[in-house]
Amino acid sequence: MQIGFLHIATTQAGDLPTLARRAEAIGFDSMWIPEHPVIPVERTTPYLLGGELPEHYGRWTDPFISLTMAAAVTTKLKLATGICLLPERETLVTAKTIATLDYYSRGRVVLGIGAGWLREETEVMGASFTTRWRRMREMTEAMRRLWTEDKPSFNGTEIKFPAVRSEPKPVQAGGPPFLLGGHGEKALTRIARTYDGWCPIVAGPDEFAAEAAQLREMMRANGRDPAKLILSPFVDPEDGKLSEATLKAYRAAGAHRIVLFSIQMSEEIANGAAGDWLEKTANIVSRNAAL
Repeated sequence: MQIGFLHIATTQAGDLPTLARRAEAIGFDSMWIPEHPVIPVERTTPYLLGGELPEHYGRWTDPFISLTMAAAVTTKLKLATGICLLPERETLVTAKTIATLDYYSRGRVVLGIGAGWLREETEVMGASFTTRWRRMREMTEAMRRLWTEDKPSFNGTEIKFPAVRSEPKPVQAGGPPFLLGGHGEKALTRIARTYDGWCPIVAGPDEFAAEAAQLREMMRANGRDPAKLILSPFVDPEDGKLSEATLKAYRAAGAHRIVLFSIQMSEEIANGAAGDWLEKTANIVSRNAAL
């Protein structure tokens, strides 16, 4: 099991190349950067995690440009979106952006994805909130064709394009993996049918283990190999004190990595404390490596 670091990239979060180099030196296997392209000023949708929407959500930088900065100064660190709101993006340009980053980073891209929860944002970006899940599924299917075929085309309900030439192709065979966030029967059903893995925010290893076991059974029922499922839950680092017992429990549940994340951590990182959080959680990386 590896350890990832969720970084809230803003103009106040610190020098990203420096942070990426330090994350790799500590031994984090991946850096995850989330996405909100815009935050509508007028909105009625409640904040997904409860309470008021944190102010820093309106300051997030573009994840792919940010991850390119990280790629340029590292050699092993995986470059992950955590998460990318695919329905709010255009398919052909996004596929080329991802493929280009994977090409230049020599195959280090991981795609944490979601359909979005902020209706006003989805709609101002030109997508339908009602059909966003179908749009995301079609986008992933279309991008896989763009990444693997010489003359890909797609004729879905949401996504349509004639045969095109789209290069470069990603270094990773078939393209970077798609890991879906979320909980519940619908999310697990979508993963079992379409996606390569799961990256939920979890409350603890017991809850995660139960849902991961259910997901594996659903994969089998869909004729897919559960051994290929990539599990990367977002886990509270408990202020750097995450116990060895908890690390072992996530490992036993089948997590390929845990990604360190909490609301407090994200708020502080967005406002300049990323370096502090890297040092505070470095012991989790070293203790995990020793298990």
